[in-house]
Amino acid sequence: MLTDVYGPGVAVCARPAAGDHRHRNTVDALSARPIAVAGGAPVICSAGGTDPELLAQLHEGGLPVGDDLRDFRDEAGFAARLTEAVADGLPISMEYPHPTALCPDDRVVKTARLVGYLNNKATISTFVDPRFHARRSVVTRADLAEAAPAATSWVLKAATDDAHGGSLDVYLHEAGERVAFPAFTDVLGEFVIEEYLQLTRNWGVQLYVAPDAVARLLAVTEQRVDDTGVYVGGRFGPVSPPPADLLAECLAITQRAADLGYRGLCSLDCAETADGRLVMLDLNFRITSGSIPLLALQSARPDALDGYAESVKLTAATPLADLLAHVRPALDAGGVLITSGHDTTRTDNPVVLSTLQLLVHGDDPDDVTARRRALTSFTR
Repeated sequence: MLTDVYGPGVAVCARPAAGDHRHRNTVDALSARPIAVAGGAPVICSAGGTDPELLAQLHEGGLPVGDDLRDFRDEAGFAARLTEAVADGLPISMEYPHPTALCPDDRVVKTARLVGYLNNKATISTFVDPRFHARRSVVTRADLAEAAPAATSWVLKAATDDAHGGSLDVYLHEAGERVAFPAFTDVLGEFVIEEYLQLTRNWGVQLYVAPDAVARLLAVTEQRVDDTGVYVGGRFGPVSPPPADLLAECLAITQRAADLGYRGLCSLDCAETADGRLVMLDLNFRITSGSIPLLALQSARPDALDGYAESVKLTAATPLADLLAHVRPALDAGGVLITSGHDTTRTDNPVVLSTLQLLVHGDDPDDVTARRRALTSFTR
């Protein structure tokens, strides 16, 4: 549970700053991810994640659902909830940076400046031992076209302290294809160009820093990515482990962040390449879509960690009730756990969009994969 990670009496705020950009459709959903494993920790969360039917399903799954959910429906409500938590004397654990006017530095578990710095794609080399560096460079918007030619393959990442969307700001280019720079290149001034790697194994190493400032390993997961290189879910349980020196470096990186004042969950993305290199790809110092399913399994299905599990996200332009009806037969059959959900119709967002995060588990890895794929075939 979150209280095991953060200690008692800490309010968790896992919502990025909304700003004036396309991420408005997703930031509220991120705030709802910790609800299922919050236990007694206060959570500042979107009302889209507190749908009564959804909460009932989380309880039915045996999860330690938060009993102090401070929900909001709009920007004003979000600011009011943060202000109330500060007034209540609760330290705030920001998973993404927010203005000090909302979260003063003396009332937070880790400062916005630190969170932004740790999650900026341009700072990874300052935390990672050179043995595990991928080839990457930081370029300005003015130099971007020259640094990213169509003839070669590369990965483009946003370099910003805003840390406002995890994998939303990643673009993969394959040699010979037409370069079509994504929207974030129009609003940001700095970017990371990274080599395009052929990966044979890809891990998400899940760790946390407790209030005693010691970095600890939670578990190692394997990552599934789509054709564009974006994370689409994890594999949990008896995964193939990373080499010992790579795992030791993940702990060392997390301890370096702890020494700077970081507290909370983190997920470090690392890989083995086709030519035998071990590289660190991303440092995600926040609650992630890999850490929540892991905490859910540990809380509600600890025996499932001896078997196999895969996470998946369903997204549809429909009310949440439709998605819940779609997964109901699988829930009744067993071996499926809802770990979070969100419905924009319970907020002021005019875009109708629902999400469900699910975890499929069992003893047979092929069966788990087949049932996970079957869940993605949603039609209204």
